[in-house]
Amino acid sequence: MKKKVIIIGSGFSSLAAASYLAKKKYEVEIFEKNHDIGGRARQYKNEGFTFDIGPTWYWMPDVFERFFADFNKKPSDYYELIKLNPAYKVFFGKKDSITIGDTLEKICQAFEEIEPGSSAALQKFIDKAKKNYDIAIKDLVYRPGVSPLELITPQTAKKLNQFFSTIAQDVRKAFSNPKLIQVLEFPVLFLGAKPSDTPAFYSFMNFADFGLGTWHPKGGMYQVILAMKNLAESLGVKIHTNSPVEKILVEENKACGIISNGKKISADIVLSGADYHHSETLLDKKHRQYSETYWERRTFAPSSLLFYVGFDKKIQNVNHHTLFFDVDFGKHANAIYDNPQWPEKPLFYASFPSKTDHEIAPEGKEAGIFLIPLAPGLNDEHSLRERYFEKIITRFESITEQEVRKNIIFKKSFCVNDFVEEYNSYKGNAYGLANTLFQTAFLRPKLKSKKVKSLYFTGQLTVPGPGVPPSLISGKLVADLIEKHN
Repeated sequence: MKKKVIIIGSGFSSLAAASYLAKKKYEVEIFEKNHDIGGRARQYKNEGFTFDIGPTWYWMPDVFERFFADFNKKPSDYYELIKLNPAYKVFFGKKDSITIGDTLEKICQAFEEIEPGSSAALQKFIDKAKKNYDIAIKDLVYRPGVSPLELITPQTAKKLNQFFSTIAQDVRKAFSNPKLIQVLEFPVLFLGAKPSDTPAFYSFMNFADFGLGTWHPKGGMYQVILAMKNLAESLGVKIHTNSPVEKILVEENKACGIISNGKKISADIVLSGADYHHSETLLDKKHRQYSETYWERRTFAPSSLLFYVGFDKKIQNVNHHTLFFDVDFGKHANAIYDNPQWPEKPLFYASFPSKTDHEIAPEGKEAGIFLIPLAPGLNDEHSLRERYFEKIITRFESITEQEVRKNIIFKKSFCVNDFVEEYNSYKGNAYGLANTLFQTAFLRPKLKSKKVKSLYFTGQLTVPGPGVPPSLISGKLVADLIEKHN
């Protein structure tokens, strides 16, 4: 008789785990609190416009290929991928920007224009980043974080110094131009920590950026969620939406089911892909592994203030992905990590997916997503959201030399309170736990409960870390662990 697994949540890690477990012949049911599946990667539609609510960057295409290949499938069986050219643009001020092309050769040329001679240093830096990528993404991240010995291999032994120096230090050894430094430090922001707190080994993110490129699934990132849903259901997985979980049931120190919508549902194994902290609140206190003090002391990745905006015209002088680094990064980072507060002058990111994908917005119009990284746990009020939209749209108009305010058809915001309400996110964080030295691999919250048998966790607060590709990997790791122990 098949063992039954209940999975809480339907984000990337949950859907990945569901497919792996179904392939291993478990009976799998997913319970999702919201009306739509996808967790943080849901979609918002309005007046013919389509917006990805969460992730908008498709990096590390090889991880997606490896996931689907495990089921004898390819991403192209489900969605069309477009490689962005240029990948993105970074503004440092009016008439002051760098465009990141779709090949390392083009990026080297762009670096040379800013700092003559820098292309040789960049080539060397990316060569080292590729070696780190081969070690990390092809091997290390596919280890379950059970033991520190997982990190010790002949390859990592040679890289030990890179765990005790930082990205910020490594970049500054090779480059002196502040603009190029900002561009090279940008990718590690996806890992949720300051470059000065991120081990130098994580330079593999620079290879993901400059070496593998930036992609867009036609129809948006939600197409990946739909692909994973189709795959899971084809393997027999049942998905229940509008089904919040009120409690994880434990009998004789073993997880034995859940209560959802007031109804008891039995299972042999419970796996939570919901926020880890929230998942433990579904247990009686004696069954929780981590105290409130533990969570308070963790370094969390930022939250975000997001705006989804429909414009009645095409926006000029921007690319699909555009970053605005025209203010002091150090001061903004301090407001996120060191002295949590609303930043006085925030960096921000703007995405216009309808530049690439004409189905995202009606003809002649533009879909815009604006994001400001914030410290989690901040006071979140409508008046603050509006004040910050005014700050960034004023700078946007000035830097891109165009008026856009009067062309706004509608605007929807999403911030700390929404992350809490929609995803039960701890302090409204957007990206999980930061990948700092003391929150890497076996030092992250465990995939397998230490206190309750047959209870497991997956997602960006556990192994291997924040981001979409790591979430896919997390689902695989936990499914393998379940098979091993059950």
